[in-house]
Amino acid sequence: MLMRNDSEILPRVAAVFATMNRAATAVACVRSLAAQIRPPELVLVADNVSTDSTIADLKALHGLPFELKVLRMSENLGNAGGVHAAMEFAFGQGCDAVWILDDDSWPRPGALGAMLARPWDPEVLLHPLQEDPRSGRFTWPLQVVAEDGAVRLAKGVEELPAGDRVRSRGVWTGALISRRIRDVAGPVMAELFIRGEDEEYPWRIEQAGFRTEAVTAAVMDHPGPVDLVCWRFFGRRLFLERGLADWKLHYKVRNMVWIKRRQSGACGALLMALAYALCVAHVDGPGRLPLVWRAFRDGWSGRLGKL
Repeated sequence: MLMRNDSEILPRVAAVFATMNRAATAVACVRSLAAQIRPPELVLVADNVSTDSTIADLKALHGLPFELKVLRMSENLGNAGGVHAAMEFAFGQGCDAVWILDDDSWPRPGALGAMLARPWDPEVLLHPLQEDPRSGRFTWPLQVVAEDGAVRLAKGVEELPAGDRVRSRGVWTGALISRRIRDVAGPVMAELFIRGEDEEYPWRIEQAGFRTEAVTAAVMDHPGPVDLVCWRFFGRRLFLERGLADWKLHYKVRNMVWIKRRQSGACGALLMALAYALCVAHVDGPGRLPLVWRAFRDGWSGRLGKL
């Protein structure tokens, strides 16, 4: 722990993200962290066996206000595996909190300072607002929780209730995870690889009884999907990117079926699979349904990990 003054304790924060063959993007993320008014004490980059100049470019950065470590993975572990490794390393180094980022999510200078402006409470998951720099709207609709527990979606800052903190749920990118939260909820599930850790880990944290709050003065630029479709199924919303690559769609459907079976049992998983089948057929055409079927079988049987 660090001290702001004689009476207030601040957490030692590590910012973590995974990357692969995106040298310029990874460097830009580190530079955005270096520009923080209150920078983290440690930045950990999990490199998923890049073959471009990522590692060399990161190691060439000098004069940073934090320690930068590049953790080279033995193989491509995906975003889930890379963040898992970086988080566990950070807590093993004595950090009190880990700030989960994507390599293309770049916090604005006051973001971390705004999240730590109040006395530190390790029982609360904090996060900045994510804005798509192309539109100025939220990267993904934010789930806002009312006092009575009702959840609604906010697509922009003007749709948020008043206040410097807004109760939210289901947040992955930008989440500031305390050691306390990690110890109770457990580590990130590396086997999900990609397109699932952002759903499963926030759910597990919520199930463990922790509160999530958006800090409205903290903002992070993060480009969103170009063509996002919202599909309504039995009163629920399902979001899907039009024309998603086959491998990304496989991970998405597989992981969501597996997660939904844990959350809601067999019926929930079957309904999730049906919702994705109908949505994919509507958005991209029925020719992709065999892929959805294969992904469903993998998720149903628990065949996780890298394809």
